[in-house]
Amino acid sequence: MVELKDINIVFVNYLMKDDILHAVASVFNDISNCPYAVQVTVADNSQNQDGIKEALDGQFPLVNYVDCGGNVGFGKGNTMGFKSIPARYYFALNPDTVIPENSHVIERVIKFMDEHPKIGCIGTKLLNIDGTLQYSCYRFDLQSMLIKPLKQINFDKKYSWVRKFSDWLLMKDFDHNSTRPVDWVLGAAMVVRKEAIDQVGWFDEQYFMYLEDSDWCRTMWNNGWPIYYVHDIIITHKYNRDSAKVPGIFKALIKNKLARIHLQSWLQYMWKWRHNFKHFPH
Repeated sequence: MVELKDINIVFVNYLMKDDILHAVASVFNDISNCPYAVQVTVADNSQNQDGIKEALDGQFPLVNYVDCGGNVGFGKGNTMGFKSIPARYYFALNPDTVIPENSHVIERVIKFMDEHPKIGCIGTKLLNIDGTLQYSCYRFDLQSMLIKPLKQINFDKKYSWVRKFSDWLLMKDFDHNSTRPVDWVLGAAMVVRKEAIDQVGWFDEQYFMYLEDSDWCRTMWNNGWPIYYVHDIIITHKYNRDSAKVPGIFKALIKNKLARIHLQSWLQYMWKWRHNFKHFPH
């Protein structure tokens, strides 16, 4: 029987070897004196094109390497990494994240989840490289989700009416120095309880990338598992919004593959939840 770890931290790699190695190093530094059984997993969507397997073998031999067999997407890649090592908690962590030194993030995540057994999922506070707040918890009522594609191509910077709804989506009206239930948290740093997954399943693999985090959180809420934003557990995140690099709707769709993927995921999401856009009271 495979040992049940306390937490399985999964990074999905797609030609991001340097970021992965930096992120993994920050995790191992963080857990150097951690009393819990921690597994670090890299789910590789690049079929080792960047030499990530050999680099991990040389620098971090305790990392569990999973070859996903190709670029299967963010959600499926994470799920393959989660399933490879069973754990009480599963932590999806982006390759472009870094855990600050001497912060004991992983230990504190496990303690928080242990102390709040009815919570299904948490998202940590995320900071930009310059130390400013990164908005990482959101609302998924209808008006918030309708505006999301416009925010994704930076229309919130051009039009005040888009910015108004975008600010509501990003929960800019609440104090991010408080821990509280939220509709959904960014998949860059989300921790999910095994019991919640046993009930609702893994990421919905119909999404190649984008909105699988919102979808998962909505499914958990619908099954009685609250989602929380935890303000005092902090991770740094580069947050490279590649889908927003080409301005304008039509130019973005023509020139930017990730913008097209984002739109496709949004359409899938809106269709799936078309009869259930309630906003959960918190």
